[in-house]
Amino acid sequence: MMDFVMLGITGPWEIILIVLALLLLFGGRKIPEIMKGFGKGIREFKDATGGNKGENKDSDSLNEGNKSE
Repeated sequence: MMDFVMLGITGPWEIILIVLALLLLFGGRKIPEIMKGFGKGIREFKDATGGNKGENKDSDSLNEGNKSE
């Protein structure tokens, strides 16, 4: 029998419970907006720390094209 508690291991039931709680709290329409903001924050953090080198080549080339016009 298991006499100890394993911390830090997230099983499938915990993930399902978290997703259901998020759906109940925020609803289906608000979650994509929250995730978009979360992704944007991570992207800005990577840019600020220099961890996003060369990943935005498409947006950089678009910005350079607008400067020449």
